[in-house]
Amino acid sequence: MQNRRTFIKNSGLLLAAGALPYPSFLLPKQKAKLGVALVGLGYYSTDVLAPALQLTEYCELKGIVTGSPEKIPVWQKKYGIKDSNVYNYENMHEMANNDEIDVVYIVLPPALHAKYSIIGANAGKHVWCEKPMEVTAKKCKDIIDACNKNNVRLAIGYRMHHEPNTQTLIKWADTLPYGKINFVAAEAGYFDTRKNHWKQDKELGGGAMLDMGVYPLNAIRYSKGMEPTAVKAFHTTNRPEIYHEVDETTVFELQFADGSAAKGKTSLGERYNNLEIACSNGSYYLKPFQQYSGVKGATSDGIILEPFKGNQQAKQMDEDSVAIINELPMLVPGEEGLRDIAIVEKIYESAAKGSEWIYLK
Repeated sequence: MQNRRTFIKNSGLLLAAGALPYPSFLLPKQKAKLGVALVGLGYYSTDVLAPALQLTEYCELKGIVTGSPEKIPVWQKKYGIKDSNVYNYENMHEMANNDEIDVVYIVLPPALHAKYSIIGANAGKHVWCEKPMEVTAKKCKDIIDACNKNNVRLAIGYRMHHEPNTQTLIKWADTLPYGKINFVAAEAGYFDTRKNHWKQDKELGGGAMLDMGVYPLNAIRYSKGMEPTAVKAFHTTNRPEIYHEVDETTVFELQFADGSAAKGKTSLGERYNNLEIACSNGSYYLKPFQQYSGVKGATSDGIILEPFKGNQQAKQMDEDSVAIINELPMLVPGEEGLRDIAIVEKIYESAAKGSEWIYLK
């Protein structure tokens, strides 16, 4: 089996009736479903997004973009994709003439997100860009500018913003039911046994902080409801034979203008998945906080946050589709992804300077 670098270079349950956050009179009245083309047919597209698109109500899988010709007949047989809706990376721009495709979902290594998001936007297609948005804030801005220039919508694939328990925490950051939020701790990691994968490739945007690290970073930001003012960080690597170009584990701290603090940790060599919020009058947590299913938690006064029983990705894509069709704000616009990557850049800067505090604008 070819690895992702070679590939690039060579080339749940149905949604409940009340799952969508918009009133029924706003639901689509013209085109019943948006046509989605998946750009990149790796694990996430194959095992997660394509199956989720079989559960969606307002969008459907219509096209694919791949550099692996051997995958095409498999996808066509399984999902009934027309020859005219199959593209490669060289002719992807030609979908400008294809009215069956409304949205491109960019599911490639991070360092390729800007290139293919911009091609999609220039073709007049709405863009869903998987996380992390890109590897630099400059490239994130390029994606935003291209979508604005072409009058198409942009959403970043932060599915947790669509997950009900996460939405409760986002609301609590505003209403403060347990008083001032004094400290947030977030950790997301798993033990990756793969070798020669793009996540170990600096050129393609590998490393723990870019891959898993945006989960705890974004969780701290939405749980606190405030942007950090300073950050410091350090990297560690236990398997230098694999993680010699990028970080295997990153630990970072954030400071906020109100005197509160946060700590995040992420790894491709350690397992954890928890989000804890300590307040002046109590506390609450989600554990796990970013798995594909089973996100659950509790509060210090006994409220249980039961897991969402639907499919997270289907909910995400349906809600983004309804927003596009009805010209409503995107739940996770490009600016949200940009803000994370601007902080990630400072995290890497701090680690390079020996864990020095870096102040954010």
